[in-house]
Amino acid sequence: MDVAFIIETIIKIVVLLLVFSALAGFGTYFERKVLAFMQRRLGPMHVGPYGLLQIAADGVKLFTKEDIIPQNVVAPIFKIAPVITAATAFMAAAAIPFLPEFTLFGYTVRPIIADVNIGVLYVVGVMAIGLYGPLLGGMASANKWSLISAARAASVFISYEVVTGLALLSPIMLVGSLSLIDMNNYQSDSWMVWSQPVAFVLFVIAAFAETGRTPFHLIANDHEIIDGFGTEYSGMRWGLFFIGEYANMFFISFLTALIFLGGFGDGSFLGALALLGKVAFLFFFFLWTRAAWPDVRPDQLMWLCWKVLMPIAILNIVVTGFVVMFKG
Repeated sequence: MDVAFIIETIIKIVVLLLVFSALAGFGTYFERKVLAFMQRRLGPMHVGPYGLLQIAADGVKLFTKEDIIPQNVVAPIFKIAPVITAATAFMAAAAIPFLPEFTLFGYTVRPIIADVNIGVLYVVGVMAIGLYGPLLGGMASANKWSLISAARAASVFISYEVVTGLALLSPIMLVGSLSLIDMNNYQSDSWMVWSQPVAFVLFVIAAFAETGRTPFHLIANDHEIIDGFGTEYSGMRWGLFFIGEYANMFFISFLTALIFLGGFGDGSFLGALALLGKVAFLFFFFLWTRAAWPDVRPDQLMWLCWKVLMPIAILNIVVTGFVVMFKG
């Protein structure tokens, strides 16, 4: 195996971990500022200019807080659950092209760790494994509220993973490939959202459920008295759940932009900026929705999934199949 390829891959992995771990911290700051603006508040203001050093203060707090392991928990599983949540989020990012390829000092850099020909399937599959983080964390905690939250998380993740998969089938049928780069290139003339608006809406709704964001914030439900499956966690173990959530928001935003919103286009510098702009807007949309919408009840969330979104997704697949067949 080429040594240069191995070194390049290791550098990409390190950069990915550092950048998106930092972005998770900045994401909390942006969320607090956006929510404050929409609710006529100031948000973080006192730690550093405009409260920017609040990010560092929160990081120091998480790293230095005591790591408490309560009595009666299943300690090995309790300890590994947060790692699963963060690890699966970053593993899913391996097949996502974050920027078009570019040349640096005469060397061509491809900002994707692994351009596998089943990229979409890999990303969706690995993100689905993230279910085991909150599920095992809640089950291993000696806390009935954590257990209830874990069961609720499992039902939401499993249900909306089905909607995600069905929503993506229609674009895959049109492109004829599971590679995210192929999906980007397919949209050189027209964005997928114009030919698959139903799939786009279904995918975005499922993304809110799978990342545990309002109005589907039923996984942790930290606006209740307890923090759901994370109730018994402290310090950086709790922080890993947080990093996983915000990293997933960024990765889902990249996935949405690449599949439905034209991605980085022809790979030019302006195309790269356009992709980052789309991702920034989608991340802002996650925050905007939290400020504007109340949460739905668990029974309403399941009703929406199985009785509304599922039939629409299947109907969209059938219609797309007829379109592909007649075009062929």
